[in-house]
Amino acid sequence: MLSYPATIPLSSRTLSHLAECIRGHRRQRRSRWRRLDPGRQALLTLAHLRNGDTYTRLAAGFGIGVTTAWRYVREAVDLLAAAADDLATAMDRIRKLAYAILDGTLIPIDRVADQRSYYSGKHKRHGVNVQVIADAAGRLVWASAALPGAIHDLSAARVHGIIDALSSADVMTSADKGYQGAGGSVRTPFKRHRYRPKLSRRQKAVNRTHARVRARGERAIATLKTWKLLTKLRCCPRRATAIVQAILVLHRVETSRYSG
Repeated sequence: MLSYPATIPLSSRTLSHLAECIRGHRRQRRSRWRRLDPGRQALLTLAHLRNGDTYTRLAAGFGIGVTTAWRYVREAVDLLAAAADDLATAMDRIRKLAYAILDGTLIPIDRVADQRSYYSGKHKRHGVNVQVIADAAGRLVWASAALPGAIHDLSAARVHGIIDALSSADVMTSADKGYQGAGGSVRTPFKRHRYRPKLSRRQKAVNRTHARVRARGERAIATLKTWKLLTKLRCCPRRATAIVQAILVLHRVETSRYSG
């Protein structure tokens, strides 16, 4: 089998953070020996999450079995996910923003036995729905747990309590037409309907301004999907939440070096 060197576009700070989490977990469990040390296991996990390398390729590259590679990645992902902020904790940061941007994204998945609940009519594919909150500059602040792709964005936001949390904190929030009727502090563009077949010039101008603001939220979704594993999940859909939460933790570690 041929091999070649590759890079992972992450800092050593992120690698060290994950390695330390794994090292602490091993001390707690009193693990005596593993095929890979904590640093190599962390590197294995980052290669899977960031580059989307399959377990077969990782196993060959690290000289371990496919099952061992799967077990190491799962262990590291669960450790990271356990440290992720929930919405209540994230609101401590969100309420300090000038305004927030709320948007939903579909993470594609392989087909599963119960296909209907995961099929998104909007995107015409199977996937899971993840709600994303960004700041005024389009930076990723928080992402929700994954729900079946058939769930509408507004319904998903309500299930997670996002609308109530933003309204209670009085955080002005921009969202697209999919959140029409959310109420509270969520602002959506004007939409044509049966009793309003045409928009006025003022309403069109408001929509254009709103679109420029809301478009920045696409940067947060793009940031989330720079982790190549999320281009298409080939695992059980129920693992999507842990993977997204693990990526959020790593993203915060990676971006914290740029904060003051």
